[in-house]
Amino acid sequence: MQRIGVIGAGAWGTALAMAAARAGRQVVLQAREPEVVDSITQHGENSLFLPGIPLDPAIRATADLAEAAAVDAVLLVTPAQHLRAACRSLKPLLSPTVPVVICAKGIEIDTGDLMSEAAKAELGNQPLAVLSGPTFAAEVAKGLPTAVTLAIEDADLGRQLLAALGGRTFRPYLSDDLIGAQVGGAVKNVLAIACGIVHGRALGDNARAALITRGLAEIARLGVTLGARPETLMGLSGLGDLTLTCSSLQSRNMSLGAALGQGRRLEEVLGERRSVAEGVYTARAVTKLAAAKGVDMPLCQAVDALLNHGADLEAMIDGLMARPFKPEGL
Repeated sequence: MQRIGVIGAGAWGTALAMAAARAGRQVVLQAREPEVVDSITQHGENSLFLPGIPLDPAIRATADLAEAAAVDAVLLVTPAQHLRAACRSLKPLLSPTVPVVICAKGIEIDTGDLMSEAAKAELGNQPLAVLSGPTFAAEVAKGLPTAVTLAIEDADLGRQLLAALGGRTFRPYLSDDLIGAQVGGAVKNVLAIACGIVHGRALGDNARAALITRGLAEIARLGVTLGARPETLMGLSGLGDLTLTCSSLQSRNMSLGAALGQGRRLEEVLGERRSVAEGVYTARAVTKLAAAKGVDMPLCQAVDALLNHGADLEAMIDGLMARPFKPEGL
């Protein structure tokens, strides 16, 4: 696999393009925004989404989806709620053997589908993989050490993708648990908003540690119900991603929560940003999915109530702390 197409030139797509280029691949990075294509082509930098980081000159930016699809493997790095539409556009452009690696983290609001389910509905028998794990885009783009999960059912194809994307500072680990690799990456964004609120309200490190731990229990309950393996949820795409995203204001979701905890309005904070905080959308989606599956996820439900249903922040915190005492394993 020498030619890699990256669909979506936000911060994460740009960072993955850098990782693939460092691995020696020929990379085509597709962007919807003409100004992003111009910035990369003329200045060697994605000044809109990843400013200040020089890009490998071998990365070719384009607005042409067909050009980015005429490759040996595609990395799909669109926002989660737009992934289905992107797959629909890609379908007629792809060779049937080209693997599509899903790099978006989320759950569809309208359907409750994981990203792989939405992609399969549009792409049919196209080979699918999921790449997820504890990753800040800027650190990957700079070549700082990073490890991720690459989940795919076809082990031989998975090993080819490992060889194509892995390098000295970007280390993928192979899995065949696509569901587990997605649940952790989606739900952790919701929990990161909650941890940001803890930070913004100065509720302390004890509260943040408790929230991470009880949040992991919610991830595990939902994941196992959907068919994930518990060990996947304790790995890079579960515990690893949760720990990173809930521990640093580099996280878009945690920084959003911190602003809310300081009393700012959601619309105001979102209006200042170009990048997507996926947890805002996933909070609604995961709450609906959990209700449909009969899974208890009080932290995610509380974040959804705050973001999408006008709940009072203090009442939300008081409600969580007033829940009945119970054994830890429940």
